[in-house]
Amino acid sequence: MRRYHWMVAAGLLVAPAVMEAQGRAAMVARIDSLVGVPIAARRIAGASVAVVKGRDTILIKGYGWADLELEVPTPPNAVYEVGSVTKQFTTAAILQLAEQGKLSLDDDLTKYLPDYPTQAHRISIRRLMDHTSGIKGYTEIPEARSLFMLKLSRDSIVGVFSRKPFEFAPGDALVYNNSAYFLLGLIIEKVSGMSYQEYLQKQLLDRVGMTSSSYCSESAITRRKVRGFNAGPQGLVKAYQQDHVWPYSAGSLCSTAGDLIAWLRELHRGGQVVTRSAYRELITPGTLNDGTRLRYAKGLTVVEEDGRVMISHGGGISGFVSETRYYPAEDLSVVVLINTAGGADPSEMARAIARIVIGPGSPPPAAVAYPGDLAELAGRYRGVGRGAPVDLTLVVEGGALKARQGNGPPRDLRYLGDGVFHGTGRDRYRVIREGGRVVALQLDLVSVVTRLARQS
Repeated sequence: MRRYHWMVAAGLLVAPAVMEAQGRAAMVARIDSLVGVPIAARRIAGASVAVVKGRDTILIKGYGWADLELEVPTPPNAVYEVGSVTKQFTTAAILQLAEQGKLSLDDDLTKYLPDYPTQAHRISIRRLMDHTSGIKGYTEIPEARSLFMLKLSRDSIVGVFSRKPFEFAPGDALVYNNSAYFLLGLIIEKVSGMSYQEYLQKQLLDRVGMTSSSYCSESAITRRKVRGFNAGPQGLVKAYQQDHVWPYSAGSLCSTAGDLIAWLRELHRGGQVVTRSAYRELITPGTLNDGTRLRYAKGLTVVEEDGRVMISHGGGISGFVSETRYYPAEDLSVVVLINTAGGADPSEMARAIARIVIGPGSPPPAAVAYPGDLAELAGRYRGVGRGAPVDLTLVVEGGALKARQGNGPPRDLRYLGDGVFHGTGRDRYRVIREGGRVVALQLDLVSVVTRLARQS
């Protein structure tokens, strides 16, 4: 009898571990299925995924093909070009230098780059970090795109955008801007006395133990580096090789899913790369001149999704797309790297993975009734955007307000109160009145926050 009770007790002690293992296996199976769908459909060549919750490594795994032509499977520690995920490394470097007293975020750009033509504007380093400088983004200049495979000098690249008219006065809007991050790299070099590549390696990658990460090279042989592809109407094709003199401090990091997990853990929990006070600066969004609070901080977005706070950033470069996410309340890190551009959305994949691990979260806020006549909002609105003006039309159909951008289909808007409507994803639209009349909308897409003046 006593032996029977002892076995039951032992069974109760073992059962939670067994159940935990079974739960993890079920999660992994669901993630495998999720990532496998676009690979099986030949929309993407391959991917690497890493998921860590607390101290529990749920998954670090490669999927599909590192090279379709040679039929090389993707290893778990495959190296990818991660594009704009680089930006959080650049801002961490700037904050390190600020902590050392070598610069201030409120310093004017010309203190370090005295020959930059500011066109009578004052541009703080802070405005470069949160995309509110108004400088023209070089990736949005049509004549620059034909140059991306050429190895030009840094001065020549700066010349491509520096004399273009400002898109807005610094602080009046936010438009995602690679030119600003190019300039941040030059500032890092000027202040530190190192090349950006050397600073990145010694002060960030080596300190975190990111042994498989480096500044990308279009010519050097990198072990386990996957080939990039593009998805198009005719299927997958090889992507062109961009010269990394262009993406530079805005997007030239090469890394693995495992290394990026190590980075996220150290950045958000460790305190060895940046101090806690610098970290708070890193993840705290600023404001526009009119007081609008942003959701883009400094190389990282801080948004609420599925009722959870999420600190994230994606990347896209020729042949590659990526996403890094950290959920502070759940202590969850998710990394998705894909070696195909245009075949799958790494952000949506990362969101689906997070839901598998920590549940679906809460639904979006319930809509409330608009306290007026929606017809007063109908009309055309126009303002600065990324690469081209935003042209938005609001219409009322079936008693609901809808937004149509350009010639696209109308999308439903839900009223949340206080003059704010919610669109798809993270989009927000705030009604601006003057003298009781609707004169503009403020469009907030996280990576673009701009005032759209009413045209009709």
